[in-house]
Amino acid sequence: MNASLVLLKKNGGHKTFPLAGNVTVIGRRDDCDLRIPLPMVSRRHCQLSLNGSAMELRDLGSRGGTFVNGKKVEDQTATVRAGDYIRIGPLTFVCQIDGKPEKIVPPKKGAPKTKAKPKPQKAPADDSGSKLGEDLSDLDVSDSFLNLDESDSDMEDLKNA
Repeated sequence: MNASLVLLKKNGGHKTFPLAGNVTVIGRRDDCDLRIPLPMVSRRHCQLSLNGSAMELRDLGSRGGTFVNGKKVEDQTATVRAGDYIRIGPLTFVCQIDGKPEKIVPPKKGAPKTKAKPKPQKAPADDSGSKLGEDLSDLDVSDSFLNLDESDSDMEDLKNA
C-alpha cells in the first residue's frame, strides 16, 4: 500500500507527505515521523498504522484531539480510507491511498456534523466579560488551514526526513 497525507493549504494549494513506514507518529516533537511545529499540536499527537489494505489512526492522548471526517477519535483506533479528512490541530489533511482520490478537494462547508453534545449550563461571566467554563468542544475549526508557501521554512519542519 502506498499512502500519503495531503495538507490542504489556505490558498487552495496542497502539499503531499508520503508515509514511509508501516507506523507514522505525528506530533510536535523532533523525533516524530511527521513533525508539525505548532503549539496546538501535542508532542506525540497521533499515530497512523498501515496494516495490509487498511490504515488505522490512533490518538495518542492529544490535548486537542484528532478528528476523522469531523468525528473525534477517542479511546480506540479509527479506520481511515482514501479520501477521508484528518484534522490535527488547525491543519486538515486528505488521506491518499494508492493514488486515490486522484483529485484533492477541501471538505465541504456545511457537511453533516456529528451528533451535538448537550450544552452545559452557562457559568457567570468574570470581570473581563468572558464566560467561565465555556464548552469549546463543538467549535468547528475544520476550515482553518495553515497558510504556508513551498519556500516557507515552517513547511520544511513539517517533514522530518
